[in-house]
Parts: sequence; C-alpha cells; structure tokens
Amino acid sequence: MIKAYKKLIVWKKVDELAYQIYLETKRFPKNETYGITSQLRRSVLSIPTNIVEGSGRQSRNEFRQFINIALGSLAETEYLLEFYFRLKYLDGECFNR
Repeated sequence: MIKAYKKLIVWKKVDELAYQIYLETKRFPKNETYGITSQLRRSVLSIPTNIVEGSGRQSRNEFRQFINIALGSLAETEYLLEFYFRLKYLDGECFNR
C-alpha cells in the first residue's frame, strides 16, 4: 500500500481538520444529521481522501487532478463553515480555529 501521502504536511493538516469537524458536528442539532451535518462531513472528508487517492495514481497529471478536486472541496468546506457559523452551530472560537 502506498503511504507517501502521510509525509505531506498538507495531508496532515486536512486530516486533522476533518477529525476536528467530525467532533464538532456531533453537537449539531439531531434534526440536521442527514442534512447540513452530512454535507459538511462529506465535503471535509473529501479533502484528505482526494489527496490519498491522487497519491496512489501513476502520473503527476492524475495527482494534480485529485489535488484540484481537494481544493474544490476545501472551498466548499470553507463556505459551509461560514454558513454554520451564521446559524450559530459553531461558536467564534471553533470557527476561528
């Protein structure tokens, strides 16, 4: 199994981000479990998983393609965090981390 991605600083950071968001979303309202909670979890988990998938590809172009997908998921996650902050699902301290 290829584990080169584990050496990437960016992967370590987004892996930790995904972990922290999963912990935070446990506190979201239960009626949002299949709505916005799921959307945020899927978008944030897409970031490190696309880096992992790209690192397992054979060419640099394929790797770049997955990095671009990860960047798109990062932008989506950023927007969702801002939106959930406005809904007061996230406090200022958590949001600023």
